[in-house]
Amino acid sequence: MAGNSQRRNRRNPGSKKGASVGTGGHSRKALQGKGPTPRGEERKGHPKQRAANAALKRERDAKSRAGMRRGGGPRSGRGGAGAAELVVGRNSVVEALQGGVPATALYVQQFIDTDDRVREAFQAANERGIPLMEAPRPQLDQMTGGLNHQGLVLQVPPYEYAHPDDLLDGAADAGQDALIMALDGVTDSRNLGAVVRSAAAFGAHGVVIPERRAAGMTAGAWKTSSGAAARLPVARATNLTRALEAYQKAGLMVVGLAADGEAEIGDLDALNGPVVIVAGSEGKGLSRLVSETCDLLVRIPMPGRTESLNAGVAAGIVLYEAARLRAKR
Repeated sequence: MAGNSQRRNRRNPGSKKGASVGTGGHSRKALQGKGPTPRGEERKGHPKQRAANAALKRERDAKSRAGMRRGGGPRSGRGGAGAAELVVGRNSVVEALQGGVPATALYVQQFIDTDDRVREAFQAANERGIPLMEAPRPQLDQMTGGLNHQGLVLQVPPYEYAHPDDLLDGAADAGQDALIMALDGVTDSRNLGAVVRSAAAFGAHGVVIPERRAAGMTAGAWKTSSGAAARLPVARATNLTRALEAYQKAGLMVVGLAADGEAEIGDLDALNGPVVIVAGSEGKGLSRLVSETCDLLVRIPMPGRTESLNAGVAAGIVLYEAARLRAKR
C-alpha cells in the first residue's frame, strides 16, 4: 500500500551506478572559500573600473592630440617621418597655405562666418587641390585640444626626413664636392627654415639636424624656407657627433662656427672642398662633443659690437663664402 512500503531510498548495492545516498565528498569544493574580494578596479562592471577605464582613455586621447600638434617626431631608419601637425587659426592657416606648406586637408567649421581670411583660405586650398573637410565645432575643439582655431584647421603631413648618407649620395650624383650644413642645438623652427633657404640658395646638398633637443621641419620651418624645403633634403641624425665622424671618414672636412675660432672664414681653403659646416645655437654655440669633433673652428669677423649671430644669418654668410670660392675653380 502507499505509504507502507518498506523499500529504502537507495539503489541496489550491486547496481552499476552505486549508492545514491549522500555525496561521498563530491561537493566538498563548493564549501571552500574563493579568496579575498577583488578591488573595485578589477571587477568587471564595477563603477571604479569604469572610472579607471575612462581616465585611461582620456590620457591616451590627450597624448594623441599632443602628438598631432607637435610634428617632427622621432625617426628610425631611412626616410623616417615624424608626427602629423595641425595649424590652427585663420591667419596662421592662410599664411601656411600661401607659404607653400604641404597639407592633406583643410578642416572648416560648419556654419562658419566667412570673412576675407576664410575666403583666402578657401581659394588657396582650391588652387592647390587640398580637400575641404566640413566638421562641427566640437570635433575641431577635440582635434586641437581646445585651442582657438577660429573655425579653420590645416592638417600638415609628417615630414619625410632623409638619412645623413643620402646627402653624400646626392653630391656624388651631381658630380660635386659635398657641401652640407649641420645644426647643433638650434631649437627655433624659423632659424631652421632660414638655414634651409640659404642652403638651397647657395648650392648646398642638404641640412643635417639632431633627432633630439632640436627644431624639426614643422609648418613654421616650411613657411620660413619659402618653398626651399621642397627642393633640399633635410636629414635627421640619431647622434650628431657620430654623423660628423662618419662624414670625416668619407673624406669631408668638418668646420665649426665659433666666436673664438682660430681662423676667419675669408678665403678659407676648407670651404673649397668637400665640407660640413656646423653652426650652434645663438646662446650656447656648439656643444663640447661637437666642438671637439670639428677639424677646424672658424669665426665670422664682426667689426661691430654684436657678439653673435643667429644660426640662420651665420649659415647664410658662410654658405655664400663657400659658393664664392667654389665658383672660382
